[in-house]
Amino acid sequence: GTIGMEILRQHAKPIHAVFCAVGGGGLIAGVAAFIKRVRPQTRIIGVEAADADAMARSLRSGERVRLEHVGLFADGAAVKYVGEETFRLCRMYVDEMVLVDTDAICAAIKDVFEDTRAVLEPAGALAVAGAKAYVQAHQLRAQTLVAVASGANLNFDRLRFVAERAEIGEQREAVFAVTLPEQPGAYKRFVALLGPRHITEFNYRFNDVRQAHVFVGVQVASRNEAQQLLAHLREHGYPTLDLTDDEMAKGHVRHLVGGHSPLIGNELLYRFEFPERPGALMNFLNRMSSGWNISLFHYRNHGADYGRVLVGMQVPKDEMSEFARFLDSLGYAYWNESDNPAYKLFLG
Repeated sequence: GTIGMEILRQHAKPIHAVFCAVGGGGLIAGVAAFIKRVRPQTRIIGVEAADADAMARSLRSGERVRLEHVGLFADGAAVKYVGEETFRLCRMYVDEMVLVDTDAICAAIKDVFEDTRAVLEPAGALAVAGAKAYVQAHQLRAQTLVAVASGANLNFDRLRFVAERAEIGEQREAVFAVTLPEQPGAYKRFVALLGPRHITEFNYRFNDVRQAHVFVGVQVASRNEAQQLLAHLREHGYPTLDLTDDEMAKGHVRHLVGGHSPLIGNELLYRFEFPERPGALMNFLNRMSSGWNISLFHYRNHGADYGRVLVGMQVPKDEMSEFARFLDSLGYAYWNESDNPAYKLFLG
């Protein structure tokens, strides 16, 4: 403590802000109480995953809020209910909260690795991701920022997922669904419109005799360039959807491009997340009615703490109430993707 105070006092340049990951609030409460005593002008900013924002919600409401569900990617900070004393201290000393998504966390892990060759766990990289988001939002220049890298307990297998999503988190990859006319030269003209950009992914399956749907990933320099490219393609007669922020498209559709069978009726499409532990997938299947035909199933294990499943099910209309009970009793987070445009283009 004494050494830390001396470092803060002697630091040649004032520290504008200190960023800390927030789970239950213990780390940031201690850091904030100490720094505000020594340098009250330094801003203390907490960072949470957007799907595990118990402290941010609690500070907004003025009382502790219990979350029903938390995302498990940043498992070291996946807390449903913050501590009573830590909440009291955060109300006193924390100036602001920043929320970041999974892609931003992956990008932060990559940033730290490229600078130091150290590999942070997702929760450990939260502060770095939050600092990047804060700088971008406030257009900061020439300020001294501190990000507390709070953990490196990473499952090696999870690096597959981090590497895949870091480019999107750094806004260096855009993911589009593009409709092309089924005629000679259409692909060549489309690729020419992309210019010298690197194509990171290109998935296609024949749809009908008139048009083709292409799932394409393109390397870009920024989100602004992605929007300019989107407009450029549309101006030249290529209907284009931006799927960069579509979780189902990024996690599942890019691996499933294939079209729809005319034999499938009454199909519902749902995305599920469940704890990655033995028996979780079997529990899911056991709870499903044996009368509901599975028309699509995609499960990916990235070595993460949660499994991601995309399921197409044929559920008769007169069994929808039973289907609703199944969803409620399952205990897993779920999203109805039946109206997702990526499903309509590539799977529906």
